[in-house]
Amino acid sequence: MARHIDILSDPEGGIREATAILSQGLPVALPTETVYGLAADATNPKAIARIYETKGRPQFNPLICHMSDLAMAERHAVFDPISRKLAEAFWPGPLTLVLPLKAGSTIHPLATAGLDSVGIRVPKGFAGDLIRAFGRPLAAPSANTSGKISATSADHVEADLGDRIELILDAGSCAVGVESTIVKIEDGEVRLLRPGGLSAEDIERVAGQPLQRKAGATPAIEAPGMLASHYAPGAAVRLDAHNVSSGEALIRFGAPEIEGEKNATIVLDLSASGDLSEAAANLFDFMKRADASGASTIAFSAIPDEGLGEAINDRLRRAAAPRE
Repeated sequence: MARHIDILSDPEGGIREATAILSQGLPVALPTETVYGLAADATNPKAIARIYETKGRPQFNPLICHMSDLAMAERHAVFDPISRKLAEAFWPGPLTLVLPLKAGSTIHPLATAGLDSVGIRVPKGFAGDLIRAFGRPLAAPSANTSGKISATSADHVEADLGDRIELILDAGSCAVGVESTIVKIEDGEVRLLRPGGLSAEDIERVAGQPLQRKAGATPAIEAPGMLASHYAPGAAVRLDAHNVSSGEALIRFGAPEIEGEKNATIVLDLSASGDLSEAAANLFDFMKRADASGASTIAFSAIPDEGLGEAINDRLRRAAAPRE
């Protein structure tokens, strides 16, 4: 069972304990504004291998490398003018930029899955303070078994990975509740690789151009969260539900009562008022609660595909995808 440190009451103790464990090449679970991350030294191949081992993660899926600030990021990646503009507008925050690796970067190829690019983010609050104290980037995917529901609380991490890691830094529930938005600049255009906690509309406003979304064939994996089946509970997932069958769980979004919902094992409302930010913050916790209800299937009512709804629907489509 992992040790817990409440960083809201003892942030200095959390940083002291975490840096000691990170220096041994071991991962720690830490809170960010998006989801809890499983963090390890991005320059140490043995530490990165521990992340893959702990999560059971495919090694062709790259890891986001988290920095303390833009200055640290510039030591590891090459910024074009649009990427720099986005970084200055949204860092620290829920935006990951996929950038060319800079010559001389100490980020190990295991963290980039052998690509010549790297996903970089500057997180808000404690995570940034920890990276600054540690002095090196942290590779940090979400703190959950690979392909399963992301953790948005220390209790989620404990239930999933508590017997595989030494330390969980506890700051309560994550404010955003879904992973970062990932974009990449190519030929002067902004490509959306993964919707997330920063809306497409906000990015477009700063970039001064529409985001490009790749359609058609399954894209090559350039960033985390691009596997077809991802964020999956144990139960099957059914989308755009207009009725509920016996034995199903229901997760709805500010909708009137759905036919048959009295038959559901549990009924949860992501946001009774129809607030997409509230829905995003509740998404993974509610999926875990529905999964724990014993339902064979989790039915979701329709969610608007705008703003943070784009990120929510992306996660749900991947959760509902066929699994091996």
